[in-house]
Amino acid sequence: MKDLKHLIFFENLLQDAQNELVTKAVEEGKHALGYNCYYLPEVLLNLDGCFSTRLRAPRCTSTDVATYYMTGRTCPYVRSILERAIEGGYNYLSAVFGSESCAAMERMEEHLYLLNPIKHENFFVTIIDPPMRGDKTHLDYYKAQLRKHVLAPMEKVLKADTSDEAMRRAIERFNELCEVITQIGEFRKLDNPPITGYEFHVIQVVSEVCPHELILPYLKETLEEIKTREPEPSFPFRARVVLAGSEVDDPDFTKLIETCGAMVVADRYCFGSLPSREKIEILDGESAFDAICRHYLHWNQCARFMDGMKIDQRHSELLRLAREYKADGIIYENMKFCEFWSYEKVLASHIMSAENGIPCCTIEKEYALGSVGQLRTRFQAFVESLEIKKINE
Repeated sequence: MKDLKHLIFFENLLQDAQNELVTKAVEEGKHALGYNCYYLPEVLLNLDGCFSTRLRAPRCTSTDVATYYMTGRTCPYVRSILERAIEGGYNYLSAVFGSESCAAMERMEEHLYLLNPIKHENFFVTIIDPPMRGDKTHLDYYKAQLRKHVLAPMEKVLKADTSDEAMRRAIERFNELCEVITQIGEFRKLDNPPITGYEFHVIQVVSEVCPHELILPYLKETLEEIKTREPEPSFPFRARVVLAGSEVDDPDFTKLIETCGAMVVADRYCFGSLPSREKIEILDGESAFDAICRHYLHWNQCARFMDGMKIDQRHSELLRLAREYKADGIIYENMKFCEFWSYEKVLASHIMSAENGIPCCTIEKEYALGSVGQLRTRFQAFVESLEIKKINE
């Protein structure tokens, strides 16, 4: 296929946390608000005068200093974020909005407060205690946490407008971005898509780390380009897979899978678009804030949820994606030392394969994509098994 016009530009934006669009927005006087988890509603961090940027540590090759504070038996993603902060890589941030998604995540966020490595005027760290169930009681608790630890400091320290009208404007802008990303992602359902999983991964991540109003024109132009893009004469991959699991913010991981012969057609992982790019609907008689909280609690697929309703939702949603995107199998990954996704990977892969007949490949990975020989072997063997399954059928 012909190269996408803005792909190299998008790839360059992912080389540094403070890319050129982030720098431009900060220089225009906007507050850059870092966050790590879907539990923090992205739309709230994009109220007037603010913009969200999901924290990454691209090209992080060593976490020696962060390991001193957090030990080497904690998630390499959070250690990489702390390392990059100590290196001075996040000094453009006005605040970090954290979530006690897991003990390692919370510990990293606490160190951002205790060590004070981010040097920015009036910088602050705030952490919510997210719910572990999806019922009304936990929805009310979620609302209270977001009011206290998100809206209150945004209003007091950043002087942000947190009124219902301001939230409705933020929802409108957010929905516009979601619509573009969703339309691009829909092409992956085709038998011979005009976009690869790697390209979509790049597009999705830049939409999370860049100011929405600055990246949106490029995304719209890319959507129009894909609509008329001629795909390969025949499907160039040997299989189609859904990638599910914890943090995957490096598109080169998706590229690795695709060089082994399997196209990643759906991204059900942290930093992915499923969920994160669903449009927010405000019901009749509902405030904008209530709509945001309801939306994020419903769509959240985090393995931290322990109640049966949310566990069943995770499995049924993944099954839906596998069928809707015509996937031949599912790759489950978890970050090394990630407790929640380690358990979920074992349970869900059994349910998908034994009860639904969908082959699964489970792997554990580091944050930085270093030595990939073992992963490549696993992915190649999985693709071959999917081909054999097709032949036997």
